[in-house]
Amino acid sequence: MAYDWITDALEETWASVEAALRDRAPADFDAPTACPGWSVRDVLSHLLGIEVWLRGGAVPDFEGPMPAHVKNSMGEFNEAFVAAHRGESGAEVLAQFRAAAAASIAALRAMSAEEWDVVGWSPEGERPYHRFMETRVLDSWIHLQDIRDALLEPADDHGPGEEIVINRFESSLPFVVGKKMSAPDGTLVRVNLTGRLARSVMVAVANGRAGAVATANEEPTFEVTTPVALFWRRCAGRISADAFLGASATDVRGSREMARAFAEALAIMI
Repeated sequence: MAYDWITDALEETWASVEAALRDRAPADFDAPTACPGWSVRDVLSHLLGIEVWLRGGAVPDFEGPMPAHVKNSMGEFNEAFVAAHRGESGAEVLAQFRAAAAASIAALRAMSAEEWDVVGWSPEGERPYHRFMETRVLDSWIHLQDIRDALLEPADDHGPGEEIVINRFESSLPFVVGKKMSAPDGTLVRVNLTGRLARSVMVAVANGRAGAVATANEEPTFEVTTPVALFWRRCAGRISADAFLGASATDVRGSREMARAFAEALAIMI
């Protein structure tokens, strides 16, 4: 079937969310997460709300002023779904999530290749549907880790979701260096990731544009070596630039000033 690897990643990630929250005490759903203003229940409600909306559900009405952590229209959209479930128990929200996830997986597995390639709305702008669903993997997998961290049960998750997340963040490095850092021509960055999905990526800036390069004769302007887990956490904004650079497992060589700018710019998740 078309894009089975994306559907497989969503199914495994959502099953892991359900497993992490199954038979939990009510207080566990109130644990605060790394997402400002959101508890475990709120993160679960967010995941639920998106799937309900994608299957044709309406956006709930939101009463009163938006909280301070809401910064844009997408945040308002998300907050409406989160607020709608705050009066429900965690177990009730989990049951709804389980049903919505199953419906979404069934719908995705029934889609044709042509439907997967249709261009339409996504949080990144107009994109093919398969790109949008990749973004759903990214969002869902990061929130799975938010839930685990909030419950003080972090876990390695070496499935297809992690691969999509790391590949997506790797592909964003030219944007980080060229656009967010505004690095000058001649800048060469080398990022070495350690762990199961280890890789070494170089980004060069020439003629005002940054792009990945396979080889380079010159020494990097700066080089960062860090574990995959720290890399995705910084890209997702779950740890600060100081925590990323100051971690004992992170090594920086070359321009410390440029490396600092890189670490600041590396938080790219909406």
